[in-house]
Amino acid sequence: MTTAGRRVLIGRIVGLYGVQGWLKIESFAEPRMRIFDYQPWLLGAAPGAEREVSGVKGRPQGKGMVAQLPGVDDRDQAAALVGTDIHVTREQLPAPAKGEYYWVDLEGLEVVTIDNVELGRVSHLFATGANDVVVVRDGSRERLIPFVQGSYVRSVDLSAGRMVVDWDPEF
Repeated sequence: MTTAGRRVLIGRIVGLYGVQGWLKIESFAEPRMRIFDYQPWLLGAAPGAEREVSGVKGRPQGKGMVAQLPGVDDRDQAAALVGTDIHVTREQLPAPAKGEYYWVDLEGLEVVTIDNVELGRVSHLFATGANDVVVVRDGSRERLIPFVQGSYVRSVDLSAGRMVVDWDPEF
């Protein structure tokens, strides 16, 4: 399974800052200022319909962050971007440490039990206070499996496109 060309959501433009085109942004990167290391940004919702932006500058501002995009020099231009998602390509991100995964790399994997019963494919993941949760869909059926390696998630083979889980297929 390839990640080439996949887009990763790393932030969102959430508001305006000042009158010279600065924008308030929400960063999903860790640490949050790292969002400025991953450029160019792809602004927009759909592949092929997004706008590529390089040379973005930013800084912390109070409890949030602000950014200045090249060519966005006034409040009206900036206002048109509020609500826009910020993506980068998967290739721009560093390789994860051993045993760690980017969610985008797990999406689409075939999920089978330790007894080789097919459960479906990873639709997406979400975070909870305790652990991340893998959403596995097979037609109209949806299973929520805690992403706890060793307990529920026994193995992840990205090259084979497969995740093996210790999970009751009836649950």
